[in-house]
This record gives sequence, structure tokens and C-alpha cells, in this order.
Amino acid sequence: MPPEGERLQKVLARSGFGSRRVCEELIAAGRVTVDGEVALLGRRVDPHAARILVDGVVAIVDDTLVYYLLNKPRATVTTADDPQGRATVVELVPREPRVYPVGRLDYDTEGLLLLTNDGELANRLAHPRHGVEKEYLAEVDGVPSRETLRRLREGVDLDDGRTAPAQATLVQEHGDGAAISLVIHEGRNRQVRRMCEAVGHPVRRLVRTRIGPLADRSLAPGAWRAITSAEVRALYEATEQS
Repeated sequence: MPPEGERLQKVLARSGFGSRRVCEELIAAGRVTVDGEVALLGRRVDPHAARILVDGVVAIVDDTLVYYLLNKPRATVTTADDPQGRATVVELVPREPRVYPVGRLDYDTEGLLLLTNDGELANRLAHPRHGVEKEYLAEVDGVPSRETLRRLREGVDLDDGRTAPAQATLVQEHGDGAAISLVIHEGRNRQVRRMCEAVGHPVRRLVRTRIGPLADRSLAPGAWRAITSAEVRALYEATEQS
């Protein structure tokens, strides 16, 4: 590496892997690779260009990458801009550096949405092969029976094919409606709404409550926060395990 690079342990320490001493121990134990090679103590790296892995998981060391967790409110579109002039999710987070939403939530769907300029993570989370779980809370018409919940769990026939097995749990009954928790790992358009409608329980309100390991019940509608280095690593790990 050119001498102007930074020492690897310093880069790792700055990214939240522990003190420099701890990071030196990680390197000495052979748990860190740089561009596919096991790193040695004294290695220098360019954090903006090197691909660094710790225990096989991508280490986020490039400080130009940002990650925002937004609690998307209703009546906003999940795009960078909208020809119809509707409010967009990008308007709710800092303008610089420019970020893009990962995946999509419908105009009237609420809940957690990740926005980032990390193209690799965005592609991993969006790719069907990785199948990262997304959890939703759906308020629906009527009260689903045990048989209906079983159908949701085993797969529902939609116009674009049968859905993959899901988790479906009755959370609450209230009058002529109910709340159900649905965990899916596909990313079809309006999938949860279509699943519920297909089994006879149209959605009144839909909120995404979890993206893989990422959840935050304290985040108010329309509010956002930067996610931590540990949370970014957990998201990368989720794409490896799926």
C-alpha cells in the first residue's frame, strides 16, 4: 500500500470495532481481510477504496457513506422526486450527501425505511436472493380465522404467483377489525395488501415495523436518525445469512 494510506487498525477503531489495541488483535488473529487477502499488522489502506471484511462481513470504513432510518409517514412517496409534486421521503432527511430509498413503501403505507448512498448494501437488501425479513403490522377488516392465518403462513395465490411462506400472527381484535403481524422476505409490489385482500381481509392501515435486524419503536412518524455502525454491520450480516 502507498505510505499515504491509513493504518488499518486506526481505520477499524474509528469505525466502531473497538480500541486500536482491540483492532490490532483482530488483525493479528487473521480475522480481517483487505481486498480478499488476510491483513497483516502494519497494513495501510485507503478507506474510500479498500474492501475490508471482519469475520467475513463488510466493514463500513468509508466516512462518505451515510445511513438514515426514517419512519415514513402516510401520504409520501418513496422516490427521490415526484412529477405530481407530492411529498417525497428524500425531503425528510438531509439533502447532502444525496441518498436514495432502499426498496419501496406505498403512498399510504407507514413505517421504517432505509435511505443510503451505499449502493452495495442497497443492492443486497433489495435482491430477492438474500430474502431479508420485513415485518409489518396490518390493521384489517374483520378478524382472520386460524385457517386464514394458516393460508397466509403457507402462501397465497396472487396474480404474479404464489407467495413464499410467511409468518402471520393475530395481535389484537377490536370491534369489526383486527391487527395482524406479517413477516415476509419477498419484495413484491403491494404484497402485504394483496395477501390480506386475497384472504378476504382488506388492509385499513399498514406499518412496517422492522427491516431485518433494524427496528425502532421510539421513532416518530416523519422523524429519522442515523443508524449506528453496529446496525450497518447487522444489516450486512442479515444479507449473508439469508
